[in-house]
Amino acid sequence: MKIMDYNRVVKDLNGKSEPEFLASIRKNFEVAQAAGRYTPTRKGAFGMYLKGTWYTLRAMPALLNIDDPVERLDVSILQKHLLSPVLGIDDPRTSKRIDFVGGIRGLEELEKRVDSGEMTVAFALYPTSIDELLTIADAGKIMPPKSTWFEPKLRDGVVVHMVS
Repeated sequence: MKIMDYNRVVKDLNGKSEPEFLASIRKNFEVAQAAGRYTPTRKGAFGMYLKGTWYTLRAMPALLNIDDPVERLDVSILQKHLLSPVLGIDDPRTSKRIDFVGGIRGLEELEKRVDSGEMTVAFALYPTSIDELLTIADAGKIMPPKSTWFEPKLRDGVVVHMVS
């Protein structure tokens, strides 16, 4: 069993131009253009795909030094400091402007959804770790929506277990 990333795609920039959007996210993230497709390699790092270009986003250190185990998850950091205040997506469960792409589908799927014009921007996240999941469970807290993508899926795991 493995936890993979659970990425986000958003339909629009909430009425902002590309320069306004980039300026808005620089308040909480270091933003740099990536040399190509960017897969986050550590906590607090995000990939962003916008208009055919990949960017690296790194959360400012103050966003990572939080006591609450749910608030310091990458999915929470992205939601609280970018999706909600910049893009106006306050509830990802009900907003029709956001969709989720399981990590098994890869960064190519994020590019496809943006390049097709269906979505405007995509965010690649570093996967939630088993330790983070256990810390939240031990604290009696609840994981945010769409924060974990498990592979293999339960029904796949049953078949694999029966075959092996």
